[in-house]
Amino acid sequence: MDKLKMHSPNLTEEHIRKIRDLFPGCVTEAKDEDGNLNLAVDFDLLKQELSDSIVDGPQERYHLNWPGKREALLTANAPIAKTLRPYREESVDFETTQNLFIEGDNLDALKLLQETYLGKVKMIYIDPPYNTGNDFIYEDDFAVDKSEYELASGVRDEHGNKQFEEDRWKQNSAAKGRFHSDWLSMMYPRLKLAKNLLRKDGVMFISIDDGEVAQLRKMCDEVFGEGNFVAQLVWERAFSPKNDAKFISNSHDYVLMFAKSILDFTIGRLKRTAETDSRYTNPDNDPRGPWSSSDISVKTYAAANDYPIKAPSGKIIEPPAGRCWSLSKKAFLERLEDNRIWFGPNGDNVPRIKRFLSEIREGMTPTSILFYKEVGHSQEGSQEVKKLLGDQGVFDGPKPVRLLRRLLTIANTDKDALILDFFAGSSTTAHAVMQLNAEDGGNRKFIMVQLPEPCDEKSEAFRAGYQNIAEISKERIRRAGKRIKDEKSASSLDTGFRVLKVDSSNMAEVYYTPDAVKQEMLFDNVDNIKPDRTPEDLLFQVLLDWGVELTLPICREPMHGKTVFFVDENALAACFDIGITEELVKDLAAYQPLRVVFRDNGFDSDALKINVEQIFRQLSPETEVKTI
Repeated sequence: MDKLKMHSPNLTEEHIRKIRDLFPGCVTEAKDEDGNLNLAVDFDLLKQELSDSIVDGPQERYHLNWPGKREALLTANAPIAKTLRPYREESVDFETTQNLFIEGDNLDALKLLQETYLGKVKMIYIDPPYNTGNDFIYEDDFAVDKSEYELASGVRDEHGNKQFEEDRWKQNSAAKGRFHSDWLSMMYPRLKLAKNLLRKDGVMFISIDDGEVAQLRKMCDEVFGEGNFVAQLVWERAFSPKNDAKFISNSHDYVLMFAKSILDFTIGRLKRTAETDSRYTNPDNDPRGPWSSSDISVKTYAAANDYPIKAPSGKIIEPPAGRCWSLSKKAFLERLEDNRIWFGPNGDNVPRIKRFLSEIREGMTPTSILFYKEVGHSQEGSQEVKKLLGDQGVFDGPKPVRLLRRLLTIANTDKDALILDFFAGSSTTAHAVMQLNAEDGGNRKFIMVQLPEPCDEKSEAFRAGYQNIAEISKERIRRAGKRIKDEKSASSLDTGFRVLKVDSSNMAEVYYTPDAVKQEMLFDNVDNIKPDRTPEDLLFQVLLDWGVELTLPICREPMHGKTVFFVDENALAACFDIGITEELVKDLAAYQPLRVVFRDNGFDSDALKINVEQIFRQLSPETEVKTI
């Protein structure tokens, strides 16, 4: 039987396979430093394939570059031997919810989600560190081997003991020569991986300030493609000026908006309000109801549209200097006949075309400025967290729910959309998703990812009992969900979430490097699964490896004295117990699951292990059988 690989996908290998499909002559075999043969790209030949002239040496080109960019790309593509472990006691409605809260490094989380959620996310919103010089950012280095990486990143000390997560953070002082480079290297692999998760009609929003907006815009142009840029939204985050500002009182932040594919994305329109509808009147008592008027002259000159118009008063009106009418003479006369041209109350004004409220009820086009009166300001975001958690200052700078509600609308999220936020912070995004679902009956689902960044021991959050930011984030979702259910009387609303935490693989090192095991070590490596891992831990790593959704219902069934997991009824069956008998295998095959997985050393005999595939081939030929 084949074994599951039990690590995140190697994106470099995937990219090489795609190149081989397009240019088979450019992919060859080469020995690595251990003497093993692997596929490799002949880049000189590939460059020539993509050029209509002879390629000779590096050429100047327009692009964003920084020290560490190549390492950042390697970081994005490198596989990791990690997993997500379930924590039922921290979850809400673990058995039934379709929402996820992932605690851990978001780079690891994004890699682990690649197969399961590839092309399934409708909207991504992130509010990353703004790189003010005081923000903590991730140190990523996958250009070293596993032991060196864990030592450098603080996961383990020089003796192999696991360290606190806070050792993975650092301050990025503006005095450093790599001030921008470190931040860009942190963001680049995360954006590359995030793009993979978006649907074809998906869209990504990124909050940022003046400090890195220029660099981030160019990076997103590269990752998403300049043609997929939608807008650089301006959020009015402050409602009063700061008189102690050195130069300008900064009242705004930005939200960059990029589509996965601009040709597949449709903008969501805003609901009309009483204020906007009040701009429509009916001074001529038109039976079609209230209307407003707009200019019919344009800058783009066309001789055919340059003609005089006679007003009802008899006045002759020419287009303004350097302009012409937007309508041909024939089209103008048709609209005049239909009473769609307005010359003012006295019949001698410059003509304007009437736009009827009854004909534009589908909604308003969003504007690039997000005014605080419409979407909230930074103080509103802080007050929302304070009201929920009952503590002053437990989280710095949370975004207001109304801002995320606006983004969910213009992202055109359908009622079953999946929304991802991998810099979750206080989980405003989850709060907004639940609130929107309560209002329109939707079933949008969220995935929040947050590193357990330790709270400062002097902070209000720490004094309130929160050890890290992830705890604040989870508690906000719990309380916001309860409040929304109570206020909206929406008992069926999904306000739960499964908590999964990034951890090292459930598999012992021998699983990945069996050739490295010496004969004298065999008795220490009889089991390839770590002793502190539960069957449910193993199940979730199998779900990741097989690309099965992590929120599907899970059922435990006793069979012949063993525990069998059924995921989404027959989508997957798994038994990780020892001493599996032929009777159990046959009974399990009778369920005809799509996939089944066993522990490699779980069978009560070697003969049964050899015959398992044959049993399933006879009783359930469509079942895919694997071991771990």
